[in-house]
Amino acid sequence: MSDGKDDKTRINRVITRSGDDGRTGLADGSRIAKDHPRIQALGALDELNSGLGVLRARALDDDLDALLERVQHLLFDLGGELAVPGTVTLTDDDLVEVESQADMLNAELAPLKEFVLPGGHPDAAWCHHCRTVARRAERDLIAVGDDDQVNPVSRAVLNRVGDLLFVMARAINLRTGTDEPQWVRRQDR
Repeated sequence: MSDGKDDKTRINRVITRSGDDGRTGLADGSRIAKDHPRIQALGALDELNSGLGVLRARALDDDLDALLERVQHLLFDLGGELAVPGTVTLTDDDLVEVESQADMLNAELAPLKEFVLPGGHPDAAWCHHCRTVARRAERDLIAVGDDDQVNPVSRAVLNRVGDLLFVMARAINLRTGTDEPQWVRRQDR
């Protein structure tokens, strides 16, 4: 008979050794290979969310920090969909929210005349890095959909998050007065 202390310790353990065989558990109790497309997508979401956490640890404008916090929550919701196959959490309202936030930031910016190179202010450069992770997470999510059903809204939200991060990088460069690096055609370099 347990006094409850061992049970609580077991529940709170980080090191479980249950993944040593190359498989991991989903929230529904099923176990799949760690290189399964679903786990790849979860890993990319985790990497993106961690990158956004690094960005938020910087001294961002309050509106950008609040926006990134909302995006982090959306990414956890999306991860929940992946962790419990068949679950649908994200809705069209989430898609509209991310898209409208990107549009609001984009309204601050001059139209693009050339391709933007990642860089400028360090926070803008980190936004670009997060954008590339978002694009990989989107590709990984699409790969999951090849075998398993994936919420199409979640794919679209992840696509818009990439767009939002691109626009945010440009907005950070503008707000900080940092020149935005642009691609220069080979013949003009």
